[in-house]
Amino acid sequence: MRILTVHSDFIEFEPKRKAIKAAEEIEKKLSRVEECIVVLSSVESGDEDHFDEISKKAVTEVESVSEQVKTKNIVLYPWVHLSDKPSRPDVALRVLKNMEADLKKKGYTVTRAPFGWYKAFDIKCKGHPLSELSRTITVGEKDAEKKDEVAESQSLQAEQAAKHEFFIMDPDGTLTPVKDYNFSKYKNLGKFAKYEIQKQRKSDIPPPHAELMRKLSLVDYEPGSDAGNFRWYPKGWMMKYLIEELVKDMTIAYGAMPIESPIMYSYTHPAIEKYMHRFPARQYVLKSGTDNYFLRFAACFGQFLISADAHITYHNLPVKLFEMTHYSFRREQRGELAALRRLRTFTMPDMHTIAGDLKSAKKCFVEQYRLSAENLDAFELDYESAFRAQKDFFEENKDWYIEMVKERKRPALIELFDKRFAYFITKFEYNFVDNQDKAAALSTVQIDVENAERFDISFVDKNNEKQRPYLLHTSISGAIERVVYAILEKAYTEQIQGKKPMFPVWLSPVQVRLLPVNEDFVSHCKKLADKLTKQKIRVDIDDRSERIGKKIRKAEQEWIPYVIVIGEKELASNKFNVRVRKDQEEKPFTEKALIKRINDETKDLPFVPLTLPMLVSLQPLFSQMN
Repeated sequence: MRILTVHSDFIEFEPKRKAIKAAEEIEKKLSRVEECIVVLSSVESGDEDHFDEISKKAVTEVESVSEQVKTKNIVLYPWVHLSDKPSRPDVALRVLKNMEADLKKKGYTVTRAPFGWYKAFDIKCKGHPLSELSRTITVGEKDAEKKDEVAESQSLQAEQAAKHEFFIMDPDGTLTPVKDYNFSKYKNLGKFAKYEIQKQRKSDIPPPHAELMRKLSLVDYEPGSDAGNFRWYPKGWMMKYLIEELVKDMTIAYGAMPIESPIMYSYTHPAIEKYMHRFPARQYVLKSGTDNYFLRFAACFGQFLISADAHITYHNLPVKLFEMTHYSFRREQRGELAALRRLRTFTMPDMHTIAGDLKSAKKCFVEQYRLSAENLDAFELDYESAFRAQKDFFEENKDWYIEMVKERKRPALIELFDKRFAYFITKFEYNFVDNQDKAAALSTVQIDVENAERFDISFVDKNNEKQRPYLLHTSISGAIERVVYAILEKAYTEQIQGKKPMFPVWLSPVQVRLLPVNEDFVSHCKKLADKLTKQKIRVDIDDRSERIGKKIRKAEQEWIPYVIVIGEKELASNKFNVRVRKDQEEKPFTEKALIKRINDETKDLPFVPLTLPMLVSLQPLFSQMN
């Protein structure tokens, strides 16, 4: 960056016309400042990677000159002609705004000439030895090293500084401090509360689902990528896809409009940068050309920018936008990574609601609270409720929280904080508690009271006037990978309890396996398999030259819900003795009865055909654990 400081009796300037498309929107008027330092400046292309450090160094230089010439009046005047390698306009404007803000904080009276305009000006230089000084400002290696590849938001620091209180609310509205609550009937809630208070996210050993996901050939670590990134095998892809489809279908049926947005955003976009620092997460940073970008942690950026450009009236409200974000990124600390519980790259179904007022926002919040419960119930999971709120908001709306807790007929964790450390005034989460007594948030809804202003989102009211809405951030399932984690952890719990673990039938990669007693019956199995496939049932055939006992053990190891041995007896009687995993017994079924049972279990839920060859002999072994 190059600056020229001129100690002046006065400067007078007047904008005439725009010089660039990105010129600031201003009121054209003549401005005059007496007894001042005029700081003519040009931000250069080499400054774009370190514009924050550059602006701070420039402020230090201006302060130095100010102390020497004894004036507190500063005029910041963009003067691109000082350099033959100017930066992008958005970066230059950002530096000037940063300088303006910092100097004002330090007690200076600052006037900033409009950026991007041709201006007529008169200036009277005082003419003493210090009245004209030029400086070239650069960032050295030590300054550059301060910019790590991981960006940590200010919200993380503010969250740690805020005072947090934890209570349990019973369905009758009784509020009890966690330390005084009797968890004997709600052991998982007790584990969840302890986890939230202690915030011990790190795990010394892998969680049980880490072995199961590999053993079942669903998903595995990817050694060729960054830690916390995974490879999905055909069975795992199918489960993940079905979960995504259910969440998408339910969200769109609720009235959300699907969109798609980029996965990376520029640090230099003012609204985005401010929002990033209000979101409690660490980010991946990457460089493209001379600019720094970060990988999105949610779909907020894209949906907010779309909303800001849209024409929305009170007739349209509430407006809901939705994206299934492939992919979202959070640079979790390495010690906190725990297979699918905490990972760095994930699929997040994101819905944002634009609500006209607090009453409407609260109504949508309750609707989405219910929708989230309906969604998680399809995965046959048990989960704990948590409501988090700024203390004064909670006290003003206590009856509203009581009604939601009462609706679930079970107690919930209440976390109150004295200072708002992020963009939301309140939120709820459904959390799953695993076999290591750690919890992971699944569904969430948050009422956002900051970002409508930050992103310039508005709607036109009945009086044809612009108003700022409330925004809701919602994911009715949470990260798709976490749903798979919760299903696997639940299955492990069933396993140690002596039950046969299994997936919900609609999510089972193979729903029916046919076991021909020998190769003569493979053709008969293919005919039956074709009939079942036409009924939207995933079926494969273990055609290997193995004993029936060994085939049954393999089907058991793969958690297949229905296993049928096919021989002379079955063909003659037109009835099958079916090993039903859920019932842990063998039962007779006709073909029609079996189809009805499976269709009843999978009714109205998404379906995808078998993702592997129908013949087991042709199915590759993907995981090294098999």
